[in-house]
Amino acid sequence: MRYARILLKAMGALAMLLCAQAARADIVIGQTSGFTGQVKGSVEELSFGAKLYLDFVNASGGVNGQRIRLVQLDDKFDPKLAAANAEALIVKEGAVALFLSRGTPHTQAVLPHLAKHRVPLIAPSTGAMVLHQPPHPYVFNVRATYQREAMRAIEHLGVTGLSRVAVLHVKDSFGADAVVGALKGFENIGKSPVVVHEFERENPVFYGVAMKVLHSRAQAALIIGSATAVVDATKAIRAAGSSAQIITLSNNASGAFIKQMGEHARGTIVTQVFPYERASGPRFVRHALELAKGKGKTELSPAMLEGFAAAKVLVEAIKRAGKDPTRAALLAALHGMQRLDIGGLELSYSPTDHTGFDFVDLSIIAADGRFTR
Repeated sequence: MRYARILLKAMGALAMLLCAQAARADIVIGQTSGFTGQVKGSVEELSFGAKLYLDFVNASGGVNGQRIRLVQLDDKFDPKLAAANAEALIVKEGAVALFLSRGTPHTQAVLPHLAKHRVPLIAPSTGAMVLHQPPHPYVFNVRATYQREAMRAIEHLGVTGLSRVAVLHVKDSFGADAVVGALKGFENIGKSPVVVHEFERENPVFYGVAMKVLHSRAQAALIIGSATAVVDATKAIRAAGSSAQIITLSNNASGAFIKQMGEHARGTIVTQVFPYERASGPRFVRHALELAKGKGKTELSPAMLEGFAAAKVLVEAIKRAGKDPTRAALLAALHGMQRLDIGGLELSYSPTDHTGFDFVDLSIIAADGRFTR
């Protein structure tokens, strides 16, 4: 009887130990993004790229013996729902960090919840300047700003002799932010836009502005908006009879965008914030492609590469935060991250700089339906 009691106690202790280990087994990371709605395609590609690396890390034993569990909630590209999701991920799911949100107003809606719970947000998929300057204490970017992209796009058009440029931008914080960079680009080349038009984020109408683009004799049109908005605006501009060069920003750097553009994809210029996805040079590009092939993908998209790079930064922060990482430990690890080489790109954070990578390039959609640089 005595031995039976000892055995039961031992089994109970073992069960408690196993439960304690299981309770701390997963490092929970939360993601709210538009898995349905206007940006569904690019969000799927971003998430695929992130999961390539997270699955690889988990299959290799996790971080410090713990698996990373990514909990994803669909905000349908609605800022109010993004805010509600953020609170749920932090409070109900116990996420130690949020990750890879999508959209400027959507990420802005999440910010109060970061401050309230002192939770870091790593790699928001937006280049909003408000997330860079001044540096938000809980936001750690991995990509260049939209202002830098838009400025580079206008300067490129000027260099190529396309100086009559129309600018169409969505009526929200993303559009207002990016257009500042575009206007700086015009200033740098000594020109002014021939048309500036602000359109509604929900159900925009482009017929009127398309006629303005035609009558202004615009040689190019920079369209700042979601993939759906850029597609609809391009169709309207072509239907009006304008052959203006279409150019847009890296939020539309996805294979899904190319498919949506259909017959209008060829020749469209898209800014990029990561190295060429088919380049053999950068090690992290080669690694991403190797892992993608294991999932049945023979090619990467720029959005996949962004997600992959974001996941590498996330994992490095978790490693540096130690076993059973807390939110405070993650914040400290991120602030101390200096000269992190993810395999061809180098990133540094400090309390006064949360920008991350500052790479900007241009691509054009070729006849074969792929981005070319």
